[in-house]
Amino acid sequence: MVILFIGDIVGRPGREAIIEQLPKLRTKYKPDFIVANGENLASGKGITPRIYEQLMEAGIDLLTGGNHTLKRPDVLEIIDNEDTRILRPANWADDTHGWGFATIKRDSAELQVINLQGQVFMEKPDCTSPFEKADEILKEYSNKFTIIDIHAEATSEKRALAEYLDGRVSAVIGTHTHVATCDAQVLKNGTGFITDVGMTGPEDSILGVKKELVIKRFMVDEKQIFEVADNPAKIHGVVVELDDKGKCKKLSSLSS
Repeated sequence: MVILFIGDIVGRPGREAIIEQLPKLRTKYKPDFIVANGENLASGKGITPRIYEQLMEAGIDLLTGGNHTLKRPDVLEIIDNEDTRILRPANWADDTHGWGFATIKRDSAELQVINLQGQVFMEKPDCTSPFEKADEILKEYSNKFTIIDIHAEATSEKRALAEYLDGRVSAVIGTHTHVATCDAQVLKNGTGFITDVGMTGPEDSILGVKKELVIKRFMVDEKQIFEVADNPAKIHGVVVELDDKGKCKKLSSLSS
C-alpha cells in the first residue's frame, strides 16, 4: 500500500497548489490513498463546507485536523455527518463535534487514520493524553494498516508517541509546526515516523502568514490579526510505503 500524506494546507494558495499539482503527484507516486491535514484551509484557520467539497473533488480521500478544526462555525453543518471525511483530534472531550478516527476504503484496500493532538504548548486545555487515547482506539479498533497524524508543537512529544506505538501502527506523522523536518525514517519495529511534514502553503511567508505581521507581533509584543500570504505555494508531505502486514517499508519526504 502507498499513502500520500500532505502537510497542513494553508489558505487559498495551498488549496490552489493542491488542485493544480495533485494529478501529477498521483501519476508519479500512484497512491492508494491521499490524506491531508486541513485545519488551516479557510484563510489559515478552520474549514468550510465549500472548501471541503473543493478538496474532495481535487482527490483528497480524508482530511485530518488540529487545534483550528472547529474555528469556522459552518463546519458544524457537515462534520457530524457519517459520510464526511474530516477528522478532529480524537483526544478532545468526548462531547466535541466530529470524530477523531476513521477507516477509508477503496476496492479491497482499507486504511485506518487516527488524529491526535499533543498536550505540550498547545492551546486546547481539555485535550487528554494522546498516548492513552491511542491505546484506547487501538484496543477496540484494530487494523493492520493504521496511520496517525499527531498535531503537536513539541518535537519530543511527537517522537515519544512514535516510539511508544512502534510496531503497533504503520506510521506516526507529525503536523502543526509548518516546518518540514529531515528525520523521515522507519523505527526498529516497523513504524514510519517524521517529526513534521511541513506545510502546503506560500513559501515566501512565515509559516504561511504575511511576514510583516509576524515580525510586528514579535517586535511590539502585541497580538496581530494574521493573514495568509498571497504568494505561490509549495506542497510538502510524505510518501508512506507499507508491506502486506502493515509495516512501513519506507517513509520519504516530498516537496513539489
